[in-house]
Amino acid sequence: MILVDSSVWIDYFNGRKTRQTNWLDNSLGNIPILMGDLILTEILQGFKSDKEFEIAKDLLLGLPFMTMGGQALALESANNYRTLRRNGITVRKTIDVIIGTFCIHNRLPLLHGDKDFDPMVEILGLVTVVE
Repeated sequence: MILVDSSVWIDYFNGRKTRQTNWLDNSLGNIPILMGDLILTEILQGFKSDKEFEIAKDLLLGLPFMTMGGQALALESANNYRTLRRNGITVRKTIDVIIGTFCIHNRLPLLHGDKDFDPMVEILGLVTVVE
């Protein structure tokens, strides 16, 4: 099972062809893909059309689902953020640290197209799908 970051889903729904969206397109229905609450919010909030929102929502809610938060993960995410800062790296979005920490904690590979995850690979041991 893998987690797909909103950066890839947004490109996918916008028809952008990248290594990550190609991997996602080829994997849907073949590899279990997990959806998380934070990623679901990030994806769906960007739809302007009600019709496209409903289509995307139906697709995404058909995936296995996990809640990504909670006290333990919040503390672990804060520690990971601090570790990155001690290494001279400031992640632009706290939600990315939470997503990365969720994957590390649950031993899930992450498919992403966001450079904020790169130091999490190098320093925290985050596993990614497409390099």
